[in-house]
Amino acid sequence: MNTVNLHDIAGGALNQKFEHSFKRVVENLQDVNTPYKDKRQIVITITFEQNEQRDDVLAEIAVKEKLAPQGKLLTRFGVGKDLRTGKVYAEEHGNQLKGQMSINTVELDAEGENQEDDTVIDTQTGEIIDFRKAKGE
Repeated sequence: MNTVNLHDIAGGALNQKFEHSFKRVVENLQDVNTPYKDKRQIVITITFEQNEQRDDVLAEIAVKEKLAPQGKLLTRFGVGKDLRTGKVYAEEHGNQLKGQMSINTVELDAEGENQEDDTVIDTQTGEIIDFRKAKGE
């Protein structure tokens, strides 16, 4: 009986498909968003179908990989209706409590002054906050 070299099947296409699947498995193994314990697989299936005379066989080749799924992401949205305009809104607040105010930090120099100037723009409201007024300047 003749021996078959897997590298040569389908003109090398089986080997190319395996290499592609192997690369995907390794990338999935390194993905920090997937569980490290989940097993990954590469399955090569070769299905043979012969004719009535048994002198010709069609081989169908499939290469599939089983990867670990990425983990879930969770976040929270506050939803409501603006009573002035009647428009509905949704604002992501993640792990912050609904209605809780967030305070952006300002980078200060050694003297406790803002490095560029003493104003910060509130990214949620667009309001300009002048820290000089708060200091009594």
